[in-house]
Amino acid sequence: KQWYQRRVRGAILGLIVFVCCLVGVYLTSKIASKERLQLNYWNPVSKKNEPFTSIMDPETVEMSIIIPAYNESKRLPVFLDVLFPYLAKVDYDYEIIVVDDGSKDETVDVVHSYAEKYGPDIIRCMKLPVNRGKGGAVRQGVLSCRGREVLFADADGATDINDLGKVRAALADLVASRRDGTAHGIGVGSRAHLQDDAVVKRSFFRNLLMWGFHMFVLFVGGINSIKDTQCGFKLFTRNSARAIFTNLNIERWAFDVEIFVIANYLGIGAVEVPVNWEEVDGSKIVPIWSWVEMAKDLLMIRTRYLIGAWSVDKQKME
Repeated sequence: KQWYQRRVRGAILGLIVFVCCLVGVYLTSKIASKERLQLNYWNPVSKKNEPFTSIMDPETVEMSIIIPAYNESKRLPVFLDVLFPYLAKVDYDYEIIVVDDGSKDETVDVVHSYAEKYGPDIIRCMKLPVNRGKGGAVRQGVLSCRGREVLFADADGATDINDLGKVRAALADLVASRRDGTAHGIGVGSRAHLQDDAVVKRSFFRNLLMWGFHMFVLFVGGINSIKDTQCGFKLFTRNSARAIFTNLNIERWAFDVEIFVIANYLGIGAVEVPVNWEEVDGSKIVPIWSWVEMAKDLLMIRTRYLIGAWSVDKQKME
């Protein structure tokens, strides 16, 4: 009988500790604003600041490319000098929105120089007043885009832009396969097929951290349908971008995982497409610390949805 009572008291104590942890995460975690910031871009033709449009408005171009940038004055021009020749050969119109996430270098000036060369209808700079994190930068860019399709791509250009065509084709097939006939879907650039080579090149410690994070994504984030959630090359239909990014909460590195959490809840399918990817020097991810931050955010995603602090608005699908 005493043994049974100890087990019961232990279970009650464990439950109390668990509830306290949930409440602690709820009370101490920062709640990001989901609202679209009313920001302007510099028009070098009119010499005026002009407002961005909203994703709530009808699309006016075929493709929007969102590039989050924090202190990217060195790497961004390299990517843009590859991106523009590629786009010169496509048969659709497009826009590029570079979201400057509170940079302290000349990132804004770099984007303005490209706007002067190619025109503000082609490339615009959105300057955030403070650093919000990669997820916050991508969200603000997406919420102000004009495209029927919305791509976000990392500023380092690590993913080969020539793979955009096959990601678009895979997304089109996914949308065509939906039984409800709605234009929803995500094309996910994936490096999973490169994993064996990457494991050989990385140290045991880095591989251990990488495996640990993937297990965390699987068991804490609950994402088992996507092998590579973190590749910075994802393509959305406009409807899906609007539904997901108006519901997004996480502003730092783990926002990719929340994208799939929201997509699963809304019934938005995703197709993973192998892409060519090459690591570029200058990553903003700090080993160990960045992964700890991502693990904390994953716990926050799981906990806050579990206790109802966060919810997904299905009306955003309409």
